Amino acid sequence: LERISLRGICRVLGISLCWLLNFIEALYLANPADLNFQIPDDAEIELLLLEADELWSFVQNKQNKHWIWLILERRTRQIIALHIGDRSQKSADVLWAKVPLAVKNQALVLTDRWEAYGLVIPAVQHTACEKQSGQVSLIERFNCTLRQRVSRLVRLSLSFSKSDWFHEEAIKYFISHYNLECRNRYFDN
Repeated sequence: LERISLRGICRVLGISLCWLLNFIEALYLANPADLNFQIPDDAEIELLLLEADELWSFVQNKQNKHWIWLILERRTRQIIALHIGDRSQKSADVLWAKVPLAVKNQALVLTDRWEAYGLVIPAVQHTACEKQSGQVSLIERFNCTLRQRVSRLVRLSLSFSKSDWFHEEAIKYFISHYNLECRNRYFDN
């Protein structure tokens, strides 16, 4: 979570890399499938505003592209759904399928003009916006946060994922932790 290298953690704590990797694997296996997302339970909410976007990443080398697809709920700033795949309609389908039904039933999804969204999200629930409009600024801001706080996503860095599984689980772990922070801020007030 703090962008410290694995070998740096080993040096500081005096532990072996093998032990640390096993510990991290167990931690990642405990990631909740729902990413710790909690639907706002305010009775007056009739419409949930969501923002969707995707960002580029890679595993092992830059030719092995992995797109991180995300959907964010505006009021609580929580990430509702995550999918890592290619930049096709199939990945957009998988992302939309991960949105809980209770959210889908009352959602309006704002996206950039990437055509895959329009093919997957029902037209009455989808609005495509220009990035300059500011309508998808929260998800764009979260993408920046993700890039800055997850070392394997920092541009021009020596840190990168060497396996698909660790890549996806590290991102899920960060998002699950991020959602808990958002829930604490929103629901405790």
